[in-house]
Amino acid sequence: MNFCPFAKPVVNAGRVDYKVINERGVEQALMALSDQLSYLVNNDHVETSLLIYPQGLESFDDYLDFAAIADDLLLEEGYEGVFQIATFHPDYCFEGQQQDDASNYTNRSPYPILHILREASIEAALESVSSPDKIPSRNIELARAKGLEGMQALLTACQST
Repeated sequence: MNFCPFAKPVVNAGRVDYKVINERGVEQALMALSDQLSYLVNNDHVETSLLIYPQGLESFDDYLDFAAIADDLLLEEGYEGVFQIATFHPDYCFEGQQQDDASNYTNRSPYPILHILREASIEAALESVSSPDKIPSRNIELARAKGLEGMQALLTACQST
């Protein structure tokens, strides 16, 4: 649905690194994040990375706790201003929203995911978009226009591939 207006060129250019992390423990999951941050530092041809955690972070609350620790790790390892982490989860729910609000689907995914983004790339991409501050509200409108059933169908289709 083009929720991220910057993603398509990066995906089409093959500059996304996808890693499935099958570790269930928090320490191992964080080590995978640390390893991926180092990998990105040494591989400029990779624009962005998705760390996919199919097991161990099924609970949204546990995932949010893990994401907070992941942000702390990013800072501890000196990557503030270099990378940032975006969060996606099958049960994502924005604070203050009802669980069944279609807008939550802008951050829902088949599995828990940490999306590592290069901050310099985000800044450059934002310069090429008019009114970037309106992207979240546009996404909410798109998701709500599609409706809960439509958004559920899209996520289900992703899970079956």
